[in-house]
Amino acid sequence: MSKETQTVQASSSAVESHAGSCDAEMQLLNDAVRSLPYPVVRDLLSIGVCSRCVLRLFGTEEHIYCRSSFSQSMLRSILEEIACFKSEVEFQFCTVCLGILQFCYCDDKEMVVKKESANDMALSIAELVKQEGHQIDGFSLEVSLLPLILENESSLLSHMKKKYESEPWFQERLLSKCVSVKDVLKFAITKPLETLLDAKSSASSFRIRLTYTHKRASKSSVERNWECKRRKTGTRLHNVNDESVVADKNCSPIETNAVTGRSSNSLQDQEPSEHFGFPIEKYSRNVSQTRWIIDEERMGEASVEEIIGSNILPMCQGDNYKFHAAGREDIDVRMLGSGRPFLLEIQNARQVPSDVIVEEIESKINGLENKLVGIKNLKVVGSQGWTLIREGEAEKQKQYCALVWISRPLEDEDLRSISLLNDMKILQKTPIRVLHRRSPLEREKIIHWMKIERIAGSSQYFLLHLCTQAGTYIKEFVHGDLGRTQPSIGSILGCRAEILQLDVTDVKMDCFLTE
Repeated sequence: MSKETQTVQASSSAVESHAGSCDAEMQLLNDAVRSLPYPVVRDLLSIGVCSRCVLRLFGTEEHIYCRSSFSQSMLRSILEEIACFKSEVEFQFCTVCLGILQFCYCDDKEMVVKKESANDMALSIAELVKQEGHQIDGFSLEVSLLPLILENESSLLSHMKKKYESEPWFQERLLSKCVSVKDVLKFAITKPLETLLDAKSSASSFRIRLTYTHKRASKSSVERNWECKRRKTGTRLHNVNDESVVADKNCSPIETNAVTGRSSNSLQDQEPSEHFGFPIEKYSRNVSQTRWIIDEERMGEASVEEIIGSNILPMCQGDNYKFHAAGREDIDVRMLGSGRPFLLEIQNARQVPSDVIVEEIESKINGLENKLVGIKNLKVVGSQGWTLIREGEAEKQKQYCALVWISRPLEDEDLRSISLLNDMKILQKTPIRVLHRRSPLEREKIIHWMKIERIAGSSQYFLLHLCTQAGTYIKEFVHGDLGRTQPSIGSILGCRAEILQLDVTDVKMDCFLTE
C-alpha cells in the first residue's frame, strides 16, 4: 500500500472519528433537552433567559451545553423546538447572565461584540495573548462577575419556587444541580484556549482574567421582565412598584475587561508580576532609595530604584516596576557589608529572563561607570518573596558604623562603659526631623551591643560600631534629639555628641535573598 493511500485512509479515519464524536455529543444534547419540563423551558425563554442559562439552571448532565462547538443559535433552536416556543425577536440579551453565556460584550468603544460560540470567544482571547507577545507554558483562567448576576439568578429562582415548588423536579434538579455562570463560562472556553495557546490550564503564574461590569445595576432584569409577563396575564407580583415596566428586548450587554492597564471594556489578559530578589549595596551618600522629587527638583543624583529598575525592566518586556525593600536608609547613609534585601516587581512581564540573562543583568549593573550601587545574587523569585521579605523585616537586626564627635576628649573609661551595655532598652519619640510625615509616637527599641574604635591622632572623634533592633533611629540615638531619645550616647557619656557620617554595615535577616 502506498504512503499516499495510507495518508488518505488516516485522514478519512480522523474525519469519521470527529464526525462520530460530534454525533455523540449532539445525541447527548438532545437527550438532555428532552428530559426537561417543557412548560418551564417555555416560561424561561419567554422572559428572555438564554439557552445556556436554561440548561445550567437544571444542571444538565455532563455540562453538554458547555461544548465549545455548540453555537448559541443552535442551542436556542433546539430548546424552542421542544418547548413549542418562537421568540418575537431574533436576538435579545439574556435577562440572567446579561449576555455573558451568549459570548456578547461591549468593547472599549462601547460597541456590541457578539461571538457565536465559545471557540470564537477563545480565539479573541488567544489573539490578544499572542499580540502582547507573552511566552507561556500554562495559564489560569479567572472570571470576575458583578453581584447583579447573582441577584438576577436569585430573583429567577424565587419566582420559579412560587410557581413550581410542588413539582418533583424542582428540588431534585433546580436547587441541587444548578451550575454557576462563572463555571459554565470557564468550562466552555478553557479547552479551546488550551488548543489555541498550546498551553495547559493549571495553577500557573500567567493569568487570563475576565472582569465583567454593567452600567445598570438596580432592579434585576429578571424581576423587570417577569413582572411584565405577569402583568400581561392580569396578575401582579407582590411588592413591585407601580411604575410602567416593559420587556427589555434590547437589554444592554455586559461589559468585559481584564486588566493590563489599558482602558476598560475590552478583552485583555494579565500576566502577574515577576519578582527579582537581591541584596543591594549603596556606595554613595547622594543616592536616595527611591525617586525623590521636592517642588519639581530632584534630591540626590540618582535613586537605587531607578538604577536597578531601568536595567531589569527592558529584559522582561514589562509595563512598569515597583520597588520593595526591607527597610530604608537616609540618602546620606551608605549601605555596605552584606547589602539590604530588595524585591523588584516587574508588572505584566512578557518574558522571564533565563539564568544566563539574569547573570548578565547583574554584571551590567555592577559594571556601571559611576559605581553608585552594587547587587549580589540576583535571582527570579516567586510571588511569595513579598511575604518572606516582610516577615524578615520585622525580626531583623542591623549593624552600623558611625563617625561621632563629642565635646570633650575621649577617655579609656568611655570605651569600657559603652562596651558593657548589652541589650539596652531605649525610648524614642518620633524624631523632630520626620514629625511632619510620621505619627508622634514613643517607641521602645533595643541596642544589642556597642563598641568604640579610636581614630589615630584625634581625641574627640571616634567610630561607634553598634547592633540594634530594626527601626531604631541611629542619628537620634547619638545626639539625643533634644532629649526625645533616652538614653543616648550624649547622655551616657555626659557630654554633647554629634553624628557626622553613618554606614549600615550589615542587615541580619534570614531571607531567601541571601546565601
